[in-house]
Amino acid sequence: MGEAYIVDAVRTPVGRRGGGLAGAHPADLGAHVIRALLERRDLDPRAVDDVIFGCVDTVGPQAGDIARTAWLAAGLPETVPGVTVDRQCGSSQQAVHFAAQAVMSGTADVIVAGGVQNMSQVPIGSAMMADPFSGSTGWRARYGDQQISQFRSADLIADKWGIERDEMECSALTSHHRAVRAIDEGRFAAEIVPYAAVNSDECPRRDTSAEKMAGLPPLRDGGRVTAALASQIADGASAVLIASERALRVHGLRPRARVHHLSARGDDPVLMLTAPIPATGHALRRAGMTLDEIDLVEMRWGTRSALPAPGC
Repeated sequence: MGEAYIVDAVRTPVGRRGGGLAGAHPADLGAHVIRALLERRDLDPRAVDDVIFGCVDTVGPQAGDIARTAWLAAGLPETVPGVTVDRQCGSSQQAVHFAAQAVMSGTADVIVAGGVQNMSQVPIGSAMMADPFSGSTGWRARYGDQQISQFRSADLIADKWGIERDEMECSALTSHHRAVRAIDEGRFAAEIVPYAAVNSDECPRRDTSAEKMAGLPPLRDGGRVTAALASQIADGASAVLIASERALRVHGLRPRARVHHLSARGDDPVLMLTAPIPATGHALRRAGMTLDEIDLVEMRWGTRSALPAPGC
């Protein structure tokens, strides 16, 4: 089996709801990062075999295969196809998985993978306005009519593992402080491609405090999770260049990393946010590694109860 390499990665700043990216069409956000990615590596766009983007709620301006639309909106060759995937919160990561798998299998040499979402224009859950579960007899027989919601699952996880609200708020506040410090130190500058007048992430809150977080009402009656403990509604796009060893030689590309392993695992769909636990164990076993050998772990969290509390 061949190897897959990450050559480069770029993104727009992450805009907050109603912020600097709110008026940008999702296709234009995607086009912006695709163009920047190819220009940074001086790569002929005709060398790209496919474009794979993740996107949730593919309705309205995000409908019609946003991966293909973004490529064409960038003014790039019509001969290059595109496909959009939806694995909910893991959609863009799945796009990278599919890209790497295609390269490793030998069916492609160069793929642009990434994702785009404008939640200001397409509100969260827009594709699920009707309950997608209640009409299924098989689903109801297995899970009943209980609510399927990240907010509920976050509270269930907090209850199961005894995670208190103040512990989650301490962790969330630490996260904001770290993000603001990273912005001020320019740690994201190399990966961000400014869009219009927006040149840095808008979501980290410089003025938040433990007192402000403690004053917020829970998202569910009797729950522990508040808006401060959930990921923000945001707008943005990203793109990653995945290439084979052959493509590195032919196009004179220098890789930044090699893909060692990739996989996905599921878990209880009611709890839903617990799946990273078995997925992490599976990935380590398949890679023949232990956590002690990992220098940096990056996690995407939807609600704070699904992550440890650093420094709290």
